[in-house]
Amino acid sequence: MIQFVSSEALWIVGQCVNLSSEQTVEFRALMADRHVTADVALRARIVLWAGEGRRRKDIAELAGVSARTVDRTRTRYTEHGLAGLVEKKRGGGKDQVPPQTRG
Repeated sequence: MIQFVSSEALWIVGQCVNLSSEQTVEFRALMADRHVTADVALRARIVLWAGEGRRRKDIAELAGVSARTVDRTRTRYTEHGLAGLVEKKRGGGKDQVPPQTRG
């Protein structure tokens, strides 16, 4: 993977994580919010560290996740913004006993 680091942004093969000072404040508030799930706070932390110019390997080590997770999180943020950090709702499993039988 090719990385280009500048003082303004971190570019990763077409991806850019460039955070303004307002966005940085917003991410810090999101991480501190008691009503935010731990997964969302971790994703926010990953994006914040990427915006600071940290390397993928270092972010993965700090967050305790794989480098692939770091890439996935940055991609989700660049494509969907803050909404990309929220876990997508998944469908529930099949009922073991059909409703007709239960009734």
